[in-house]
Amino acid sequence: MLPHDREGLSLDLVGLRRAFQPDGLTALGLIELIIKRLAAAGDDHVWIARSAPDALRARAIALDEERQKDPAAFARLPLFGVPFAVKDNIDVAGFATTAGCPAFAYVPAATAFAVERLLAAGAIIIGKTNLDQFATGLVGTRSPYGVPSNPFDRHYVPGGSSSGSAVAVAKGLVSFALGTDTAGSGRVPAAFNNIVGLKPTIGIVSTAGVVPACRTLDCVSILALTAADAACLIELCAVYDPRDPYARPVQPSRPIGPSFRFAMPRASDREFFGDSASAASFARTGSALEEIGGTRIEINFAPFRAAAALLYGGPWLAERFVVVEPLLSRAPEALLPVTREVIAAARQYSASDAFKAFYRLAELRREAEALWQEADVLVVPTAGTIYTLDEVAAEPLARNTDLGFYTNFVNLLDLAAVALPAGFCRGGLPFGVSLIGPAFADPALLSLAWRLQRHLDLPLGATRHKLAGTVNRPRQ
Repeated sequence: MLPHDREGLSLDLVGLRRAFQPDGLTALGLIELIIKRLAAAGDDHVWIARSAPDALRARAIALDEERQKDPAAFARLPLFGVPFAVKDNIDVAGFATTAGCPAFAYVPAATAFAVERLLAAGAIIIGKTNLDQFATGLVGTRSPYGVPSNPFDRHYVPGGSSSGSAVAVAKGLVSFALGTDTAGSGRVPAAFNNIVGLKPTIGIVSTAGVVPACRTLDCVSILALTAADAACLIELCAVYDPRDPYARPVQPSRPIGPSFRFAMPRASDREFFGDSASAASFARTGSALEEIGGTRIEINFAPFRAAAALLYGGPWLAERFVVVEPLLSRAPEALLPVTREVIAAARQYSASDAFKAFYRLAELRREAEALWQEADVLVVPTAGTIYTLDEVAAEPLARNTDLGFYTNFVNLLDLAAVALPAGFCRGGLPFGVSLIGPAFADPALLSLAWRLQRHLDLPLGATRHKLAGTVNRPRQ
């Protein structure tokens, strides 16, 4: 019998694992539920391509048969029957990869390393999700495939570039999704959809099989309902891949204990773009962190802000240009005007500009390093505000820049970050914060994020579900 409440089954990993216990939910039963939810969602612009229903059923039946023949298979497959989605700039054999641009589309011969890891753990891929074209944007509106509807208010942007992935998780269409995150593309949509977005340390999740945005900065991100789920998923994905020239083995990191120090930007450095409700929500988050054992310090945010300004106001744009240069030269009209404008700006930078920027970034990294002697974690709003579709359409570049205020610096400074829900403000719109730490601090950040998520006890995504009972604590 299918477990359910008035909204149906929660797709968080712990809830599903319990539902899959003997004489409970089967992989096929779950897939039939997902097929019904997808049909009910209609053409919501979340998907660029989906697995055929019969293919989903065949995969689920094969898993159920394997479990029936060998009950130990369930223990060997931590993602047995779990439905997930993949952003359409990540290769999956059998699907075209479009990167949000039909003229760029190609059919990959192989599946990306990170996706292979998840499939091997028993997960079922539902489809490829919509995105800001070439992962260039934080708004979620820069796609020829339409704009995924923000499940909290359709008049507001869903956040990008991993827009479809975030909405699919928030709406309960999948348990988790892969995105990418170069400038905040996995964190901003997490904030706008009331879910968790892990931006891992650069290199610990292979980017083999990922269309580059800025190849030296790109990360495969994880969008999930809980920090505990994200912790489980990163353990599966963070495996050294020699095929990726930017891969790094996971290194030990310092745990964050029951008593910890958290840094927040001083009041004069905070920017909410006139959104007093978001400012109040951020203040409440500081209080919540104190309630779970934190001691607050306020810091000069200037080095982080200066680093953020380099990403789109410097030669890192040339990395984006490398990917699309052939298409831009051959058929510039194939790119959306705003995407073309952003990427074509790379032509103004010289090699000497690049080296000057590298030198400046090295200085800023050294300044930022001092923070970790004072604090265990940096806490910032994931985004200072959220904009309506009309506000973004009126000033697409300026509003996108605003949304990157607290995210653009993270990869440039080689940091790890977890975005998580922190409450609701005006009109019931979600507000999120990001916990940021040095490279390889991912487990410690997820552990703290889980503590805060349990303390706040908010709904999961756009559902009415909350955290399920006792959940395994993320490892540090």
